[in-house]
Amino acid sequence: MSTPETHDKKAPQFSSFKLAPAPQAQDDCCCDSQCATAQEPVESALDARYSWVVNGMDCAACARKVETAARQVTGVKQAKVLFATEKLLVDADEDVRAQIEKAVSAAGYTLRSEDAPAPAVKTSRLRENLPLIALIVMMAISWGLEQFNHPLGNLAFIATTLVGLFPIARQSLRLIKSGSWFAIETLMSVAAIGALFIGATAEAAMVLLLFLIGERLEGWAANRARQGVSALMALKPDTAVRVRDGQRETVAQKDLQPGDIIEVAAGGRLPADGKLITPFASFDESALTGESIPVERSAGESVPAGATSADRLVQLSVISKPGDSAIDRILRLIEEAEERRAPIERFIDRFSRIYTPVIMAIALLVALVPPLLLSASWEEWIYKGLTLLLIGCPCALVISTPAAITSGLATAARHGALIKGGAALEQLGRITQMAFDKTGTLTLGKPQVTAVIPTADIDEATLLAMAAAVEQGSTHPLAQAVVREAQQRNLTIAPALAQRTLVGSGIEAEVNGQRIVICAAGKFPAKAQQTQIEQLESQGNTVVLVTRNDTLLGILALRDTVRQEARQAVEGLRELGIQGVILTGDNPRAAAAIADELGMAYRANLLPADKVKEVSALNAKGPLAMVGDGINDAPAMKAAVMGIAMGSGTDVALETADAALTHNRLTGLVQMIRLARATHANVRQNITIALGLKGIFLITTLLGMTGLWLAVLADTGATVLVTLNALRLLRGKFTA
Repeated sequence: MSTPETHDKKAPQFSSFKLAPAPQAQDDCCCDSQCATAQEPVESALDARYSWVVNGMDCAACARKVETAARQVTGVKQAKVLFATEKLLVDADEDVRAQIEKAVSAAGYTLRSEDAPAPAVKTSRLRENLPLIALIVMMAISWGLEQFNHPLGNLAFIATTLVGLFPIARQSLRLIKSGSWFAIETLMSVAAIGALFIGATAEAAMVLLLFLIGERLEGWAANRARQGVSALMALKPDTAVRVRDGQRETVAQKDLQPGDIIEVAAGGRLPADGKLITPFASFDESALTGESIPVERSAGESVPAGATSADRLVQLSVISKPGDSAIDRILRLIEEAEERRAPIERFIDRFSRIYTPVIMAIALLVALVPPLLLSASWEEWIYKGLTLLLIGCPCALVISTPAAITSGLATAARHGALIKGGAALEQLGRITQMAFDKTGTLTLGKPQVTAVIPTADIDEATLLAMAAAVEQGSTHPLAQAVVREAQQRNLTIAPALAQRTLVGSGIEAEVNGQRIVICAAGKFPAKAQQTQIEQLESQGNTVVLVTRNDTLLGILALRDTVRQEARQAVEGLRELGIQGVILTGDNPRAAAAIADELGMAYRANLLPADKVKEVSALNAKGPLAMVGDGINDAPAMKAAVMGIAMGSGTDVALETADAALTHNRLTGLVQMIRLARATHANVRQNITIALGLKGIFLITTLLGMTGLWLAVLADTGATVLVTLNALRLLRGKFTA
């Protein structure tokens, strides 16, 4: 019903959440270029995008090295590694695939097409850790020889250093050729060689051993951080059972097309989004929405890929194209989130690029100035300079922010909240006000007709049937309530012609050759019925008028039900210092009834443009988030600092939003705010750890209190600490 609270809703379905506006239909594959493969670059007006899966990365610093190598290729306009999904995205104005693969290979990493199967052969843990084990054994032998024979022990330490240095120095040369001049491998190589020259052979070997141990710990922590994404990718089975002409055949899930009939056994997962054919079934959708209770679905309802059939064998009709299922869209969201980096993350990235050269310059000055100007010991100050060199590695600083934000986004997704990137997560943590649409947001969006009052020479049944004729086909909850009431009374609903929405006012159509208009009370003069209208509105009803050829025929009253968790959500937000306000197109008395029940302020009778003005005014007082689900909410959501959509909302609202609640529970807003604040507290802790440890070791090194091996701990230890600290967010135990 096109009252000022106009919505154009679809049935609640997780699969409606989109990542970006696109001119194609909802099920068009690759509506944004991020799902392009290396074989099928997506052409845009300016360039093409290519993508690969990167093998061999074990930390965020590796991602930067791959990016640097790709950017050296002529014709590349932008290169970005999405560490969570291990993908390299390259924008170029010409076909540079061969050059990119060669450049990245020269940097020590390998690329493969997204369509290509992952390498089947896995290296055993023993073989994978053999270089580290060999170095530990050689270190122990060297230490033992040192206890009995210093010259022999010294030679053993030199041999241990050279064995450990060889792969690191080789990788350093590769990275220098690919444009990464200040990689940790380069700093380690310089420090180890310098230590050998000044006779600190034991410390040179220890530095390399600690570095390799740190690399292993970083790889382990990074894999833990990626486990959430890996688990999501594993939700889709590789194969599916397709039914054709009564015959069942097993096919690859990537070969499924819209319209195919698939069969899923009890306990099996859906390989694609589907429309249920079986009359009734229950599905566990917890992996995608965070809803722990199985959801009951009936024939014709949509079920997302990755959901598990809880209790029976089911048949579904595939509705998603290959690469465009609910899981694929979430993965693209995660990738898009990595591209939409938070402002603090971009600042840290820029700062780290300056930090390393500055520290290297300081290390050089420390090694040269005291001996040259103060006649100090060359050996002592070169040693201090080499120690500072290791402190100059920015690994911990670089990973401090993305590790926390990636963990925060993954945790939000697991709890049924999709947040579009680090920038949105950062803004969410600053919110001090929250505005709510009423219908479908604070209420269930399933109103009931409470009164049918004829005001002309017409009976209730005729009035209701006429209104239902105008409203049939509309997806607005009020319109559906009118049609549903007419059907429950077994009324005959006549066909309607020339249906037309009157923006911000109502809807009109031709029924039996007569012009019927349904509009909000107040959009049509009805002074004789004003007292009756006000009485209905004061009871929390939404009142609409039915007219025929500009003559009032009657009044319809409808009332919605407040969501069960709405009061708990509003109180939870208030405890976090966030004030709520209702912005609705409904009448003031109906809005007041809901607002009083929830203890909130309200603004009523708002057209979409009025909502934008109210949002702008509230924004001036403090950062505001707008929560809505309808087409008329989209402009206000865009005007707010944050737009948050209900998962059952319209495509327009979902596309406009910076975040969405896929489970439609308002208490998820409290969890989102807590998580956002916890994430940024985590970022601040990580930056403090990264810079604090380096600052401490910078001072203690200059004072001669610490040496090379402790400097390595300052780097690798800090990197592991900030990663483990970020992983705490994955447990979901966060406080505001």
